[in-house]
Amino acid sequence: MIGDRPAVLQIAIQAASPLALVVATYLFFAGHNQPGGGFAAGLVLGAVVALRTVAGLAQPLRPVPLLGAGAIITGLVAIIPMFFGDVLLDQAIGDVEVVVLGKVKVGTALAFDAGVTLIVVGLVVAVLEGLGAGQLGGSGTDPETRLVEERQT
Repeated sequence: MIGDRPAVLQIAIQAASPLALVVATYLFFAGHNQPGGGFAAGLVLGAVVALRTVAGLAQPLRPVPLLGAGAIITGLVAIIPMFFGDVLLDQAIGDVEVVVLGKVKVGTALAFDAGVTLIVVGLVVAVLEGLGAGQLGGSGTDPETRLVEERQT
């Protein structure tokens, strides 16, 4: 467990998190037309998860469901065009009517980017879990006490 965290650090990370989520959303939606997309958005979201974990604001998510969902989404987006006689990873584009925005073009690259985002966030969470980030949240006992308790049981 890390010692007491300064309240200023926690407040700063709480204040910066919504801004980082807006940036990640922009990168995600700009990605199929410009550089960015799922990978860049996943890195920004992963940084938010890492900072909030280290500051003791949130426990890391479970990485396996994130990785699994991302792999399934990207795999399906890649393979489904082959069932219609197209090449692997062929893109389909359609129009969707959105209430506020009007007519918006949506392609399968958006779904692929969503899968990539889940994979990247899942990898960041897996690294945090591997580094013992679950103990960063503050379980109330220091590592030496926990080690003695584990030996006694």
